[in-house]
Amino acid sequence: MTLLEHREQLTDWVQQACNDGASLYRSCAVVGISVHSWYRWRQDGVVSPDQRPLVDRPEPANKLCAAERQAVLALCNSPRFDSVPPSQIVPILADEGRYVASESTMYRVLRAAAMLHQPRPPGVRVVVVSSD
Repeated sequence: MTLLEHREQLTDWVQQACNDGASLYRSCAVVGISVHSWYRWRQDGVVSPDQRPLVDRPEPANKLCAAERQAVLALCNSPRFDSVPPSQIVPILADEGRYVASESTMYRVLRAAAMLHQPRPPGVRVVVVSSD
């Protein structure tokens, strides 16, 4: 995201370069923005602020509920899989005809629980208590 002040400065530089005879494409390339961004930022002749933080982003319909996240954590902490990464857990379960979550979802759940990069000695399990 680009702050409004930074947008104004960049568009001023591009406009000045164009006024001095440079092409819009090259001027935008020099300051590191695309021509499309320059036009979008200068709608109606006024530099507009970034609207992305204001957009309402609904939760995905397929987001895991708390019980499903706990099931993923329980599976990853089970004695069978306590030292196996999700990249190996998912194919093992697929060979058995089971699907708990995708590999990326397992990594996301483990990262959210701060368990992704914590090497554990074999046989040591982590108990996670959810506040959900």
